[in-house]
Amino acid sequence: MTGDFDSMTPRHIVEELDRYIVGQEKAKKAVAVALRNRMRRQRLPADTRDEIAPKNILMIGPTGVGKTEIARRLAKLCQAPFVKVEATKYTEVGYVGRDVESMVRDLMAAGVAMVKAEMQAGVREEAERRAEERLLDLLLPGIGPSAPRPAGPGPFAGPAAALTALTSGPVPGAAAGTASGTANGEQAAAGADSREKFRALLRAGKLDSREVEITVQGSNPAIEILSGTQMEEMEVALGGLSNLFGGKRKRKSVAVPEARRILAAEELDKLIDPERASEEARTRVQENGIIFIDEIDKIANREGRSAGVDVSREGVQRDILPIVEGSTVSTKWGSVDTTHILFIAAGAFNVSKPQDLIPELQGRFPIRVELEALSSSDFERILTEPRNALVKQYSQLLSTEGVDLDFTGGAVSRIAAIAAAANARTENIGARRLQTVMERLLEELSFEAPEMAGAKVLVDEAFVDSRFRDFAERQDLAKYIL
Repeated sequence: MTGDFDSMTPRHIVEELDRYIVGQEKAKKAVAVALRNRMRRQRLPADTRDEIAPKNILMIGPTGVGKTEIARRLAKLCQAPFVKVEATKYTEVGYVGRDVESMVRDLMAAGVAMVKAEMQAGVREEAERRAEERLLDLLLPGIGPSAPRPAGPGPFAGPAAALTALTSGPVPGAAAGTASGTANGEQAAAGADSREKFRALLRAGKLDSREVEITVQGSNPAIEILSGTQMEEMEVALGGLSNLFGGKRKRKSVAVPEARRILAAEELDKLIDPERASEEARTRVQENGIIFIDEIDKIANREGRSAGVDVSREGVQRDILPIVEGSTVSTKWGSVDTTHILFIAAGAFNVSKPQDLIPELQGRFPIRVELEALSSSDFERILTEPRNALVKQYSQLLSTEGVDLDFTGGAVSRIAAIAAAANARTENIGARRLQTVMERLLEELSFEAPEMAGAKVLVDEAFVDSRFRDFAERQDLAKYIL
């Protein structure tokens, strides 16, 4: 957490979350305080800092009320490595499936990708320059500052001839070939001149239709056979399968734009120190990492169930416990200490209760926040207020076809009421219901939009009612809004 974020108070953090998430003030305050405490901890002396553990959070609430979005936006706000996992994907040690330590490996992978992206941003210009030089070498074989020069007449026709062969016409002022008595200095000057002309053509996009042959890394069928826990365990044990079982390099003909992209990516990798990136990523993960464990209620020991049925669920909880408490997990980038990683767990708990989790795991989530179900008024705000509001999204999408959508306040209220009623009469899926309503509302318009360029469409209450004409007459809304 660097830069301006260090000075953000909990109030400022909540204000930032308000730009994307409607309501849920208690949850926003809880995560804001937890985040501020992490910043406070980093300002303490090292001996004191190590004694302060993060205050993990348990979010309780129905689906679609913003639990995942709060955690995701929080991670983006503080530029911290973040990963979302589902508790139901894990199995107890000894069973087939993902082991719980893989969530830490996933977080470390996210951290490495984040650090590499930041490092690459600083050297992208140099990588593009190197890729351009390599591409010119492919387009002009034998011509370049370090290219070997022929001693006399032969199959090498000279730089001007190469330029003429690859362009639509002869280059003004260029000779047809090289005479046997041409001086090396003159030939080098001609080669440099041709290279610069090719550079200009390349940058202007006039060579985009041509193909060049490059060497790329091929896939290895042996690695593709492995998956899941087997792959992860082998990567950890062998320090990265890609280095040991990397596919054979093969030559491939690609268009110039694609070749440029591939070569630039290769140069970016060369300019980044992988050990330095891994070390920085490990520090960020250990100090600032956030793991969001969704559907934790699904592994609780539900009341009224036989003990045998819940053995596996309790086993997963006991496997998660040491990760949350603080342990060392081996990854292909090195060992990661999970002591100061912030864990945010979430679940609907409509069948089970938080008390159904094993006591040890409950104790590791001292902050509990109950999120409220969303009302029709909340839906109205969700449709229009956030930066990524649905009304804005659909208006922007159809504007690409030249169609101008104008939503009235009455239409927004009507859409919100329909979504709230659908949640009440069928399965309550929270704000996700708004997307299904909007899709049904604009389905016909989206289909016809390519033929409506320049049109302005007013979406008012009458427009909404025309699309949901049977809404008031039918109780089975699932037939219309899934």
